[in-house]
Amino acid sequence: MKATASKKSAAKTPSAKASSPKAPSAKASSAKASSAKAPKTDTKPTLVNLIRGHLEQQSEPRSATEVAAALTKAHPDHGVKTTVVRTTLEGLVAKSQAQRTKQGSSVFYTAAAASEAAAADSQQEAVAG
Repeated sequence: MKATASKKSAAKTPSAKASSPKAPSAKASSAKASSAKAPKTDTKPTLVNLIRGHLEQQSEPRSATEVAAALTKAHPDHGVKTTVVRTTLEGLVAKSQAQRTKQGSSVFYTAAAASEAAAADSQQEAVAG
């Protein structure tokens, strides 16, 4: 009887494997389609734009915690977390849209100078075009 049980389970396994890859791919493609549509209909400013705008309004360097607190106060509907703000600030630094300074063990961020931001934009346009 063990031989027949093995044959039955072996017969079921290939059909289960054949149907499994199709189901997740259909779900994945519909998830991608809905996520691609969401930003177009969303009218809220992006976190990157909020952070960049906040830094441009400041005259002194700000820590990620200070930026997160200010954005949470100004935009309570966004649900801003300090770790996400820190990661976003580091992304802006990588794109030369913000500057990082370190004082002791603390890290502070400022908006990049207008000439540096314009140079970075022109470089991105040159690469794209």
